[in-house]
Amino acid sequence: MQASAATELILIRHAPALTGGRLCGRTDVGADLGDGTGARALARALGAVGRVIASPALRCRQTAGALWPGLTPALDAALWEQDFGDWDGRPVADVPDLGPMTRADLARHRPPGGESFADVVTRVTPALSALGPGLTVVVAHAGTIRAGLSMALRDPADALGVDIAPLSATRIVRHGADWSLGYVNRIAPWP
Repeated sequence: MQASAATELILIRHAPALTGGRLCGRTDVGADLGDGTGARALARALGAVGRVIASPALRCRQTAGALWPGLTPALDAALWEQDFGDWDGRPVADVPDLGPMTRADLARHRPPGGESFADVVTRVTPALSALGPGLTVVVAHAGTIRAGLSMALRDPADALGVDIAPLSATRIVRHGADWSLGYVNRIAPWP
């Protein structure tokens, strides 16, 4: 009996978004790639990649282009950031304070006209699970990456506690039906 090949996902958060201090989930803003040093360092650290998939958001497409000039990633709308509904595009200072909430309650909280983090997990999990076998690099958003982490952590609420830095890499691997965590939030260069 031959073992099935593993599915390896490298989840990259886009470069810092040009939000102007606003909450931008579905608001399509560009990325601040600076002089490109960070993207070049990350591309070198990752080495050769084959399949690259990205959120259709401008900031993700720009980041993928800076990482691998000339490569056009496949786009998947399921990889968009959380839809913050009526809060999207508002100054962060104007987003209502929800008061004390458990992570589980926060994962279920749905902004007016938007989606909860649990909804994001429901949307993203099938898209990521369908990838494989082999290595796939996904350029997406912090919420998308947290949804991927929840597959390995098995609880969306646990993933909410993880800060995902811009231009960081997170690795999850599936053997059979089980996902495991390789690393989280790696910033290049690394050894």
